[in-house]
Amino acid sequence: MSKNQTIAIVGSGPIGSAYARLLVEGTPDARVIMFEAGPQLTDRPGESVRNIADPDQKAKAREMSQGPQSGAYRESLGIPAGTVTEGMFTARQGTHLLDFGAAGSAHAETFPAAAAATNVGGQGAHWTCATPSPAFSEKVPFIADDEWEDLLASAKDLLHVQSAAFADSGVGAAIRSLLQEEFEGELPEGYGVDTLPVAGDPQPDGSMRWAGADVVLGPLIDPRSPLSERFELRDLSLVRCVETDGNRTTGVTVEDLRTGETTFVPADVVVVAADAFRSPQLLWTSGIRPAALGRYLTEHPVVISTVALDPQKMERFASETDLEAELARRAQNPADPVAAVNRIPFSEPDHPFSVQVMYSETTPFPMAADAPHARNRWGYVNMGYGMRKHPRVEDGVTFDDNELDYRGFPNMTISYSLTERENAEIEDATARLRRAGNALGVFVAEPRLMPNGSSLHYQGTMRMGASDDGTSVADPWSRVWGYENLVVGGNALIPTATAMNPTLMSVAIAVRGARRVVDELASRGTAAVEEDLGRARV
Repeated sequence: MSKNQTIAIVGSGPIGSAYARLLVEGTPDARVIMFEAGPQLTDRPGESVRNIADPDQKAKAREMSQGPQSGAYRESLGIPAGTVTEGMFTARQGTHLLDFGAAGSAHAETFPAAAAATNVGGQGAHWTCATPSPAFSEKVPFIADDEWEDLLASAKDLLHVQSAAFADSGVGAAIRSLLQEEFEGELPEGYGVDTLPVAGDPQPDGSMRWAGADVVLGPLIDPRSPLSERFELRDLSLVRCVETDGNRTTGVTVEDLRTGETTFVPADVVVVAADAFRSPQLLWTSGIRPAALGRYLTEHPVVISTVALDPQKMERFASETDLEAELARRAQNPADPVAAVNRIPFSEPDHPFSVQVMYSETTPFPMAADAPHARNRWGYVNMGYGMRKHPRVEDGVTFDDNELDYRGFPNMTISYSLTERENAEIEDATARLRRAGNALGVFVAEPRLMPNGSSLHYQGTMRMGASDDGTSVADPWSRVWGYENLVVGGNALIPTATAMNPTLMSVAIAVRGARRVVDELASRGTAAVEEDLGRARV
Protein backbone atom coordinates (compact mmCIF):
# COMPACT_ATOMS: atom_id res chain seq x y z
CA MET A 1 0.00 0.00 0.00
CA SER A 2 1.36 3.44 -0.93
CA LYS A 3 1.86 6.04 1.75
CA ASN A 4 -0.57 8.97 1.79
CA GLN A 5 1.48 12.13 1.46
CA THR A 6 0.76 15.62 2.77
CA ILE A 7 1.97 18.79 1.10
CA ALA A 8 1.83 22.12 2.95
CA ILE A 9 1.68 25.27 0.82
CA VAL A 10 2.29 28.69 2.36
CA GLY A 11 0.52 31.38 0.33
CA SER A 12 -2.59 31.25 -1.84
CA GLY A 13 -1.62 33.44 -4.79
CA PRO A 14 -1.26 32.23 -8.39
CA ILE A 15 2.05 30.51 -7.63
CA GLY A 16 0.91 28.59 -4.55
CA SER A 17 -2.29 27.76 -6.42
CA ALA A 18 -0.32 26.40 -9.39
CA TYR A 19 1.61 24.11 -7.06
CA ALA A 20 -1.61 22.96 -5.40
CA ARG A 21 -3.32 22.21 -8.70
CA LEU A 22 -0.40 20.34 -10.27
CA LEU A 23 0.46 18.37 -7.13
CA VAL A 24 -3.10 17.20 -6.52
CA GLU A 25 -3.52 16.28 -10.18
CA GLY A 26 -0.13 14.59 -10.39
CA THR A 27 -0.08 12.59 -7.14
CA PRO A 28 -3.18 10.40 -6.66
CA ASP A 29 -2.60 9.84 -2.95
CA ALA A 30 -1.39 13.30 -1.94
CA ARG A 31 -3.33 15.75 0.22
CA VAL A 32 -2.58 19.46 -0.12
CA ILE A 33 -3.19 21.95 2.69
CA MET A 34 -2.83 25.62 1.75
CA PHE A 35 -2.32 28.27 4.43
CA GLU A 36 -3.18 31.93 3.92
CA ALA A 37 -2.66 34.63 6.55
CA GLY A 38 -5.38 36.85 5.11
CA PRO A 39 -9.15 36.48 4.77
CA GLN A 40 -11.18 35.09 1.89
CA LEU A 41 -12.64 38.04 -0.02
CA THR A 42 -15.33 36.43 -2.16
CA ASP A 43 -17.50 33.33 -2.11
CA ARG A 44 -15.24 31.84 -4.78
CA PRO A 45 -11.76 31.50 -3.22
CA GLY A 46 -9.12 33.62 -4.92
CA GLU A 47 -11.43 35.39 -7.36
CA SER A 48 -10.28 38.72 -8.80
CA VAL A 49 -12.01 41.63 -7.08
CA ARG A 50 -12.22 43.23 -10.52
CA ASN A 51 -15.13 40.86 -11.17
CA ILE A 52 -17.20 42.34 -8.33
CA ALA A 53 -19.87 44.54 -9.94
CA ASP A 54 -21.05 46.39 -6.84
CA PRO A 55 -18.58 49.24 -6.10
CA ASP A 56 -19.19 49.13 -2.35
CA GLN A 57 -18.56 45.38 -2.20
CA LYS A 58 -15.45 45.81 -4.31
CA ALA A 59 -14.13 48.52 -1.99
CA LYS A 60 -14.83 46.31 1.04
CA ALA A 61 -12.97 43.38 -0.53
CA ARG A 62 -9.97 45.58 -1.19
CA GLU A 63 -10.02 46.94 2.33
CA MET A 64 -10.03 43.39 3.70
CA SER A 65 -6.75 42.78 1.82
CA GLN A 66 -5.00 45.69 3.46
CA GLY A 67 -3.30 43.96 6.32
CA PRO A 68 -4.27 42.81 9.79
CA GLN A 69 -7.94 43.07 10.57
CA SER A 70 -7.10 44.96 13.74
CA GLY A 71 -8.11 48.51 14.55
CA ALA A 72 -4.71 49.09 16.13
CA TYR A 73 -3.17 49.40 12.63
CA ARG A 74 -6.12 50.73 10.66
CA GLU A 75 -4.98 54.35 10.38
CA SER A 76 -1.54 53.41 9.09
CA LEU A 77 -2.74 51.11 6.29
CA GLY A 78 -2.22 52.26 2.72
CA ILE A 79 0.41 53.47 0.26
CA PRO A 80 2.48 56.69 0.51
CA ALA A 81 0.85 59.73 -1.07
CA GLY A 82 1.51 60.15 -4.77
CA THR A 83 2.10 56.50 -5.59
CA VAL A 84 -1.44 55.25 -6.20
CA THR A 85 -2.74 55.15 -9.77
CA GLU A 86 -5.46 52.54 -10.05
CA GLY A 87 -5.20 50.12 -12.97
CA MET A 88 -1.64 50.92 -14.05
CA PHE A 89 1.76 49.63 -13.04
CA THR A 90 1.71 51.23 -9.61
CA ALA A 91 0.63 50.19 -6.16
CA ARG A 92 -3.14 50.19 -5.89
CA GLN A 93 -6.02 49.63 -3.53
CA GLY A 94 -5.97 46.26 -1.80
CA THR A 95 -2.36 46.53 -0.68
CA HIS A 96 -0.69 47.62 2.54
CA LEU A 97 2.70 48.68 3.76
CA LEU A 98 5.04 45.91 4.83
CA ASP A 99 5.40 47.41 8.29
CA PHE A 100 3.54 50.02 10.30
CA GLY A 101 4.85 53.08 12.03
CA ALA A 102 8.37 52.83 10.65
CA ALA A 103 10.26 55.43 8.62
CA GLY A 104 8.91 54.15 5.34
CA SER A 105 7.60 50.72 4.50
CA ALA A 106 9.90 48.08 6.00
CA HIS A 107 12.42 50.77 7.00
CA ALA A 108 12.89 51.42 3.29
CA GLU A 109 13.62 55.09 2.68
CA THR A 110 14.90 54.23 -0.81
CA PHE A 111 12.03 51.81 -1.56
CA PRO A 112 9.06 53.77 -0.20
CA ALA A 113 6.21 52.09 -2.08
CA ALA A 114 6.98 48.53 -0.93
CA ALA A 115 3.59 46.93 -0.41
CA ALA A 116 1.76 43.63 -0.32
CA ALA A 117 -1.74 42.17 -0.24
CA THR A 118 -2.86 39.80 2.53
CA ASN A 119 -5.85 37.78 1.35
CA VAL A 120 -6.86 34.53 -0.29
CA GLY A 121 -5.54 34.78 -3.84
CA GLY A 122 -2.75 37.18 -2.91
CA GLN A 123 -1.98 39.78 -5.55
CA GLY A 124 -3.89 37.55 -7.96
CA ALA A 125 -7.05 39.12 -6.52
CA HIS A 126 -5.87 42.61 -7.52
CA TRP A 127 -3.43 42.35 -10.45
CA THR A 128 -3.90 43.90 -13.88
CA CYS A 129 -3.88 40.37 -15.42
CA ALA A 130 -1.09 41.32 -17.85
CA THR A 131 0.73 38.15 -18.94
CA PRO A 132 3.59 38.85 -21.37
CA SER A 133 6.20 36.13 -21.84
CA PRO A 134 9.88 36.56 -20.96
CA ALA A 135 12.18 37.07 -23.93
CA PHE A 136 15.88 37.28 -24.72
CA SER A 137 17.94 37.77 -21.52
CA GLU A 138 14.81 37.86 -19.34
CA LYS A 139 14.58 34.06 -19.57
CA VAL A 140 16.41 31.88 -17.04
CA PRO A 141 19.58 30.85 -18.92
CA PHE A 142 19.85 27.30 -17.58
CA ILE A 143 16.38 26.34 -18.85
CA ALA A 144 16.49 25.38 -22.54
CA ASP A 145 14.29 27.29 -24.99
CA ASP A 146 12.19 24.27 -25.95
CA GLU A 147 11.43 23.58 -22.30
CA TRP A 148 10.61 27.25 -21.76
CA GLU A 149 7.99 27.07 -24.49
CA ASP A 150 6.41 24.01 -22.89
CA LEU A 151 6.43 25.58 -19.41
CA LEU A 152 4.94 28.83 -20.69
CA ALA A 153 2.21 26.94 -22.55
CA SER A 154 1.24 25.16 -19.32
CA ALA A 155 1.32 28.45 -17.39
CA LYS A 156 -0.90 30.14 -19.98
CA ASP A 157 -3.39 27.30 -19.68
CA LEU A 158 -3.47 27.61 -15.88
CA LEU A 159 -3.98 31.37 -16.03
CA HIS A 160 -6.47 31.37 -18.95
CA VAL A 161 -4.25 33.69 -20.99
CA GLN A 162 -5.86 35.43 -23.97
CA SER A 163 -3.33 36.59 -26.56
CA ALA A 164 -5.66 38.84 -28.56
CA ALA A 165 -8.35 39.95 -26.11
CA PHE A 166 -8.48 43.48 -27.59
CA ALA A 167 -7.68 42.72 -31.22
CA ASP A 168 -11.19 43.60 -32.44
CA SER A 169 -11.11 47.14 -31.04
CA GLY A 170 -11.02 49.73 -33.81
CA VAL A 171 -9.70 52.35 -31.37
CA GLY A 172 -6.99 49.97 -30.21
CA ALA A 173 -6.03 49.21 -33.79
CA ALA A 174 -5.72 52.93 -34.56
CA ILE A 175 -3.43 53.43 -31.57
CA ARG A 176 -1.29 50.52 -32.77
CA SER A 177 -1.09 51.98 -36.27
CA LEU A 178 0.13 55.34 -34.99
CA LEU A 179 2.75 53.71 -32.80
CA GLN A 180 3.86 51.42 -35.62
CA GLU A 181 4.43 54.47 -37.80
CA GLU A 182 6.51 56.15 -35.10
CA PHE A 183 8.75 53.15 -34.39
CA GLU A 184 8.81 51.59 -37.86
CA GLY A 185 12.09 49.80 -38.54
CA GLU A 186 13.32 50.06 -34.93
CA LEU A 187 11.78 46.89 -33.50
CA PRO A 188 12.72 43.30 -34.41
CA GLU A 189 10.23 41.08 -36.21
CA GLY A 190 7.76 39.54 -33.79
CA TYR A 191 8.42 42.19 -31.14
CA GLY A 192 6.56 45.16 -32.56
CA VAL A 193 3.42 46.94 -31.42
CA ASP A 194 0.75 44.40 -30.46
CA THR A 195 -2.19 43.73 -28.15
CA LEU A 196 -1.36 42.91 -24.55
CA PRO A 197 -1.90 39.27 -23.50
CA VAL A 198 -4.14 39.11 -20.44
CA ALA A 199 -5.48 36.44 -18.10
CA GLY A 200 -9.22 36.05 -18.19
CA ASP A 201 -12.24 34.74 -20.04
CA PRO A 202 -14.10 36.93 -22.56
CA GLN A 203 -17.84 36.95 -21.95
CA PRO A 204 -20.65 36.93 -24.56
CA ASP A 205 -21.59 40.52 -23.70
CA GLY A 206 -18.09 41.78 -24.52
CA SER A 207 -16.93 42.06 -20.92
CA MET A 208 -14.10 40.09 -19.38
CA ARG A 209 -14.12 37.79 -16.37
CA TRP A 210 -10.65 38.46 -15.03
CA ALA A 211 -8.54 35.57 -13.81
CA GLY A 212 -7.45 35.23 -10.21
CA ALA A 213 -6.02 32.34 -8.26
CA ASP A 214 -9.48 30.77 -8.56
CA VAL A 215 -8.96 29.82 -12.20
CA VAL A 216 -5.59 28.30 -11.35
CA LEU A 217 -7.09 26.23 -8.54
CA GLY A 218 -9.85 25.16 -10.93
CA PRO A 219 -11.22 21.75 -9.91
CA LEU A 220 -9.67 21.99 -6.43
CA ILE A 221 -12.37 24.48 -5.42
CA ASP A 222 -15.16 22.75 -7.33
CA PRO A 223 -17.08 20.55 -4.85
CA ARG A 224 -18.27 18.41 -7.77
CA SER A 225 -14.68 17.37 -8.55
CA PRO A 226 -13.14 14.43 -6.68
CA LEU A 227 -9.87 16.39 -6.64
CA SER A 228 -11.41 18.87 -4.21
CA GLU A 229 -11.55 16.14 -1.58
CA ARG A 230 -7.76 16.20 -1.36
CA PHE A 231 -7.40 19.99 -1.12
CA GLU A 232 -7.94 22.19 1.92
CA LEU A 233 -7.60 25.97 2.06
CA ARG A 234 -7.24 27.54 5.50
CA ASP A 235 -7.55 31.31 5.54
CA LEU A 236 -6.54 33.55 8.46
CA SER A 237 -3.88 30.93 9.20
CA LEU A 238 -0.41 32.40 9.73
CA VAL A 239 2.52 30.03 9.25
CA ARG A 240 4.92 30.90 12.05
CA CYS A 241 7.73 28.48 11.26
CA VAL A 242 8.87 25.88 8.76
CA GLU A 243 10.08 23.08 11.01
CA THR A 244 13.18 21.12 9.99
CA ASP A 245 15.15 18.06 10.99
CA GLY A 246 18.58 18.11 9.42
CA ASN A 247 18.23 18.55 5.67
CA ARG A 248 14.50 17.86 5.64
CA THR A 249 11.42 19.84 6.56
CA THR A 250 8.96 18.05 8.81
CA GLY A 251 6.02 20.43 8.52
CA VAL A 252 4.83 23.88 9.58
CA THR A 253 3.74 25.55 12.79
CA VAL A 254 0.56 27.53 12.17
CA GLU A 255 -1.33 30.14 14.20
CA ASP A 256 -5.08 30.32 13.76
CA LEU A 257 -5.64 34.09 13.68
CA ARG A 258 -9.27 33.63 14.70
CA THR A 259 -8.51 31.82 17.95
CA GLY A 260 -4.80 32.44 18.55
CA GLU A 261 -4.24 28.68 18.79
CA THR A 262 -0.93 27.36 17.45
CA THR A 263 -0.57 23.86 16.01
CA PHE A 264 2.03 21.78 14.17
CA VAL A 265 1.00 20.35 10.80
CA PRO A 266 3.32 17.56 9.59
CA ALA A 267 4.10 17.51 5.88
CA ASP A 268 6.14 15.45 3.46
CA VAL A 269 6.82 18.54 1.31
CA VAL A 270 6.60 22.23 2.18
CA VAL A 271 6.13 24.88 -0.53
CA VAL A 272 6.72 28.50 0.55
CA ALA A 273 5.07 30.86 -1.92
CA ALA A 274 4.03 33.94 0.07
CA ASP A 275 5.77 36.89 -1.63
CA ALA A 276 9.25 38.25 -2.28
CA PHE A 277 9.56 39.74 1.21
CA ARG A 278 7.50 37.58 3.53
CA SER A 279 8.73 34.27 2.12
CA PRO A 280 12.38 35.12 2.88
CA GLN A 281 11.24 36.44 6.25
CA LEU A 282 9.60 33.10 7.06
CA LEU A 283 12.70 31.16 6.00
CA TRP A 284 14.89 33.43 8.11
CA THR A 285 12.59 33.02 11.11
CA SER A 286 12.78 29.24 10.62
CA GLY A 287 16.59 29.25 10.76
CA ILE A 288 16.88 28.60 7.01
CA ARG A 289 19.37 31.27 6.01
CA PRO A 290 21.25 30.80 2.71
CA ALA A 291 23.74 33.57 2.00
CA ALA A 292 21.63 34.92 -0.88
CA LEU A 293 18.37 34.99 1.09
CA GLY A 294 16.74 38.39 0.64
CA ARG A 295 19.52 39.67 -1.61
CA TYR A 296 19.52 40.61 -5.33
CA LEU A 297 16.19 42.45 -5.03
CA THR A 298 14.92 43.83 -8.33
CA GLU A 299 11.71 45.40 -9.60
CA HIS A 300 10.77 47.47 -12.62
CA PRO A 301 11.47 51.18 -12.63
CA VAL A 302 8.40 52.65 -14.34
CA VAL A 303 7.93 55.93 -16.18
CA ILE A 304 4.25 56.77 -16.69
CA SER A 305 2.20 59.49 -18.36
CA THR A 306 -1.29 60.27 -19.70
CA VAL A 307 -1.98 61.50 -23.24
CA ALA A 308 -5.15 62.99 -24.75
CA LEU A 309 -5.66 61.29 -28.11
CA ASP A 310 -5.56 63.66 -31.08
CA PRO A 311 -8.81 63.36 -33.07
CA GLN A 312 -7.17 64.11 -36.41
CA LYS A 313 -4.50 61.48 -35.87
CA MET A 314 -6.97 58.87 -34.65
CA GLU A 315 -9.37 59.51 -37.53
CA ARG A 316 -6.68 58.51 -40.00
CA PHE A 317 -7.17 54.90 -38.83
CA ALA A 318 -10.51 54.76 -36.98
CA SER A 319 -14.02 56.07 -37.50
CA GLU A 320 -16.68 57.51 -35.23
CA THR A 321 -18.38 54.12 -35.53
CA ASP A 322 -15.24 52.46 -34.11
CA LEU A 323 -15.21 54.90 -31.23
CA GLU A 324 -18.88 54.34 -30.45
CA ALA A 325 -18.35 50.56 -30.52
CA GLU A 326 -15.42 50.84 -28.10
CA LEU A 327 -17.40 53.00 -25.68
CA ALA A 328 -20.41 50.68 -25.92
CA ARG A 329 -18.27 47.66 -25.12
CA ARG A 330 -16.75 49.38 -22.12
CA ALA A 331 -20.22 50.38 -20.90
CA GLN A 332 -21.22 46.71 -20.71
CA ASN A 333 -19.26 46.47 -17.46
CA PRO A 334 -18.92 49.96 -15.95
CA ALA A 335 -17.48 48.54 -12.72
CA ASP A 336 -14.42 47.34 -14.62
CA PRO A 337 -14.63 48.20 -18.31
CA VAL A 338 -12.57 46.25 -20.81
CA ALA A 339 -10.08 48.68 -22.31
CA ALA A 340 -8.16 48.48 -25.54
CA VAL A 341 -4.67 47.69 -24.19
CA ASN A 342 -1.66 47.61 -26.48
CA ARG A 343 2.00 47.01 -25.80
CA ILE A 344 5.49 47.06 -27.19
CA PRO A 345 7.30 44.04 -25.75
CA PHE A 346 10.82 43.79 -24.41
CA SER A 347 13.48 43.06 -27.04
CA GLU A 348 17.24 43.28 -27.30
CA PRO A 349 19.50 45.00 -27.86
CA ASP A 350 17.68 48.20 -28.78
CA HIS A 351 14.38 48.06 -26.87
CA PRO A 352 15.01 46.74 -23.33
CA PHE A 353 11.63 48.05 -22.17
CA SER A 354 8.12 46.69 -21.72
CA VAL A 355 5.54 49.27 -22.79
CA GLN A 356 1.82 49.25 -22.00
CA VAL A 357 -0.66 51.65 -23.60
CA MET A 358 -4.12 51.50 -22.01
CA TYR A 359 -7.08 53.29 -23.57
CA SER A 360 -9.62 55.09 -21.35
CA GLU A 361 -12.38 57.63 -21.96
CA THR A 362 -11.32 59.42 -18.75
CA THR A 363 -8.06 60.28 -17.06
CA PRO A 364 -6.95 58.38 -13.92
CA PHE A 365 -6.89 61.70 -12.06
CA PRO A 366 -9.46 64.51 -11.72
CA MET A 367 -9.40 67.15 -14.47
CA ALA A 368 -11.00 70.55 -14.13
CA ALA A 369 -13.92 70.99 -16.50
CA ASP A 370 -12.21 73.98 -18.14
CA ALA A 371 -8.77 72.33 -18.38
CA PRO A 372 -7.29 71.95 -21.84
CA HIS A 373 -8.32 68.59 -23.34
CA ALA A 374 -10.87 67.90 -20.61
CA ARG A 375 -13.66 65.59 -21.79
CA ASN A 376 -11.61 64.77 -24.88
CA ARG A 377 -13.94 63.13 -27.41
CA TRP A 378 -11.45 60.41 -28.38
CA GLY A 379 -10.35 59.81 -24.81
CA TYR A 380 -6.93 59.17 -23.38
CA VAL A 381 -4.17 56.62 -23.05
CA ASN A 382 -2.27 55.88 -19.88
CA MET A 383 1.22 54.82 -20.92
CA GLY A 384 4.00 53.20 -18.93
CA TYR A 385 7.53 52.17 -19.81
CA GLY A 386 8.78 49.35 -17.58
CA MET A 387 12.54 49.00 -17.37
CA ARG A 388 15.13 46.62 -15.98
CA LYS A 389 16.83 46.65 -12.60
CA HIS A 390 20.04 44.71 -12.91
CA PRO A 391 20.59 42.34 -9.96
CA ARG A 392 23.16 43.36 -7.34
CA VAL A 393 23.89 41.69 -4.04
CA GLU A 394 23.75 45.12 -2.37
CA ASP A 395 20.02 45.45 -3.08
CA GLY A 396 17.78 43.44 -0.80
CA VAL A 397 15.95 42.90 2.45
CA THR A 398 17.58 41.99 5.76
CA PHE A 399 15.97 40.90 9.01
CA ASP A 400 16.57 42.03 12.59
CA ASP A 401 16.07 39.32 15.23
CA ASN A 402 16.11 42.03 17.92
CA GLU A 403 13.27 44.10 16.47
CA LEU A 404 9.94 42.46 15.73
CA ASP A 405 7.35 43.64 13.25
CA TYR A 406 3.58 43.87 13.76
CA ARG A 407 3.28 40.08 13.32
CA GLY A 408 6.09 39.25 15.70
CA PHE A 409 8.60 38.30 12.97
CA PRO A 410 12.13 39.72 12.69
CA ASN A 411 11.62 43.14 11.16
CA MET A 412 12.65 44.01 7.63
CA THR A 413 15.01 46.65 6.32
CA ILE A 414 15.13 47.18 2.57
CA SER A 415 18.25 48.61 0.95
CA TYR A 416 17.93 49.58 -2.70
CA SER A 417 19.30 52.04 -5.21
CA LEU A 418 19.36 52.64 -8.93
CA THR A 419 22.76 52.74 -10.60
CA GLU A 420 24.07 54.73 -13.55
CA ARG A 421 23.10 51.81 -15.77
CA GLU A 422 19.45 51.96 -14.72
CA ASN A 423 19.39 55.75 -14.85
CA ALA A 424 20.67 55.69 -18.43
CA GLU A 425 17.89 53.28 -19.43
CA ILE A 426 15.33 55.44 -17.61
CA GLU A 427 16.50 58.47 -19.60
CA ASP A 428 16.25 56.52 -22.85
CA ALA A 429 12.79 55.17 -21.95
CA THR A 430 11.54 58.65 -21.05
CA ALA A 431 12.63 59.96 -24.44
CA ARG A 432 10.84 57.11 -26.18
CA LEU A 433 7.75 57.70 -24.07
CA ARG A 434 7.68 61.29 -25.28
CA ARG A 435 7.93 60.09 -28.87
CA ALA A 436 5.07 57.65 -28.35
CA GLY A 437 2.92 60.26 -26.66
CA ASN A 438 3.53 62.87 -29.33
CA ALA A 439 2.62 60.32 -31.99
CA LEU A 440 -0.76 59.81 -30.31
CA GLY A 441 -1.74 63.25 -29.06
CA VAL A 442 -0.98 65.74 -26.28
CA PHE A 443 0.40 65.05 -22.81
CA VAL A 444 -2.01 65.93 -20.02
CA ALA A 445 0.30 64.33 -17.44
CA GLU A 446 4.01 64.62 -18.13
CA PRO A 447 6.24 61.54 -17.99
CA ARG A 448 7.39 60.86 -14.45
CA LEU A 449 9.38 58.14 -12.73
CA MET A 450 7.36 56.34 -10.06
CA PRO A 451 8.87 55.80 -6.57
CA ASN A 452 10.84 52.59 -6.07
CA GLY A 453 8.50 49.75 -5.16
CA SER A 454 5.54 51.09 -7.16
CA SER A 455 5.46 48.22 -9.67
CA LEU A 456 4.72 45.56 -7.00
CA HIS A 457 6.85 43.23 -9.17
CA TYR A 458 9.46 42.32 -6.57
CA GLN A 459 11.97 39.71 -7.68
CA GLY A 460 15.26 38.03 -6.87
CA THR A 461 15.11 37.63 -3.09
CA MET A 462 14.97 33.81 -3.33
CA ARG A 463 16.59 33.55 -6.74
CA MET A 464 17.19 30.22 -8.41
CA GLY A 465 20.61 29.25 -9.67
CA ALA A 466 22.45 26.58 -11.60
CA SER A 467 24.82 25.79 -8.72
CA ASP A 468 25.04 26.25 -4.97
CA ASP A 469 27.68 28.98 -5.12
CA GLY A 470 26.21 31.39 -2.57
CA THR A 471 24.47 33.61 -5.14
CA SER A 472 21.14 31.74 -5.16
CA VAL A 473 18.63 30.31 -2.68
CA ALA A 474 17.04 27.60 -4.81
CA ASP A 475 18.21 25.01 -7.31
CA PRO A 476 16.96 24.86 -10.93
CA TRP A 477 13.81 23.05 -9.73
CA SER A 478 12.98 25.60 -7.00
CA ARG A 479 14.19 23.49 -4.06
CA VAL A 480 16.09 25.38 -1.37
CA TRP A 481 19.73 24.38 -1.53
CA GLY A 482 20.56 21.79 1.13
CA TYR A 483 16.96 20.70 1.75
CA GLU A 484 15.36 17.68 0.10
CA ASN A 485 11.72 18.64 0.44
CA LEU A 486 11.55 22.42 0.82
CA VAL A 487 10.37 24.25 -2.30
CA VAL A 488 9.99 28.00 -2.83
CA GLY A 489 7.91 29.82 -5.42
CA GLY A 490 7.04 33.24 -6.74
CA ASN A 491 8.59 36.23 -8.45
CA ALA A 492 11.38 36.06 -5.87
CA LEU A 493 12.92 33.14 -7.80
CA ILE A 494 13.52 35.14 -10.98
CA PRO A 495 17.31 35.65 -11.21
CA THR A 496 17.39 37.81 -14.34
CA ALA A 497 16.82 41.49 -15.11
CA THR A 498 13.29 41.75 -16.51
CA ALA A 499 11.07 44.55 -17.76
CA MET A 500 7.79 42.68 -18.19
CA ASN A 501 5.03 41.68 -15.78
CA PRO A 502 6.45 38.56 -14.09
CA THR A 503 3.40 36.46 -13.16
CA LEU A 504 3.37 34.22 -16.24
CA MET A 505 7.11 33.61 -15.89
CA SER A 506 6.76 32.74 -12.21
CA VAL A 507 3.91 30.32 -12.87
CA ALA A 508 6.05 28.67 -15.58
CA ILE A 509 8.87 28.25 -13.06
CA ALA A 510 6.34 26.78 -10.62
CA VAL A 511 5.22 24.29 -13.25
CA ARG A 512 8.81 23.09 -13.51
CA GLY A 513 9.16 22.81 -9.75
CA ALA A 514 5.83 21.02 -9.33
CA ARG A 515 6.68 18.46 -11.99
CA ARG A 516 9.88 17.60 -10.14
CA VAL A 517 7.98 17.25 -6.84
CA VAL A 518 5.45 14.94 -8.51
CA ASP A 519 8.26 12.75 -9.84
CA GLU A 520 9.95 12.59 -6.45
CA LEU A 521 6.73 11.79 -4.59
CA ALA A 522 6.02 9.03 -7.10
CA SER A 523 9.49 7.61 -6.46
CA ARG A 524 8.93 7.71 -2.70
CA GLY A 525 5.55 6.04 -3.11
CA THR A 526 7.10 3.27 -5.22
CA ALA A 527 9.81 2.77 -2.62
CA ALA A 528 7.17 2.55 0.14
CA VAL A 529 5.23 -0.07 -1.82
CA GLU A 530 8.37 -2.13 -2.40
CA GLU A 531 9.21 -1.88 1.30
CA ASP A 532 5.70 -3.07 2.24
CA LEU A 533 5.97 -5.97 -0.20
CA GLY A 534 9.34 -6.92 1.21
CA ARG A 535 7.92 -7.00 4.73
CA ALA A 536 4.98 -9.10 3.52
CA ARG A 537 7.31 -11.67 2.01
CA VAL A 538 9.21 -11.91 5.25
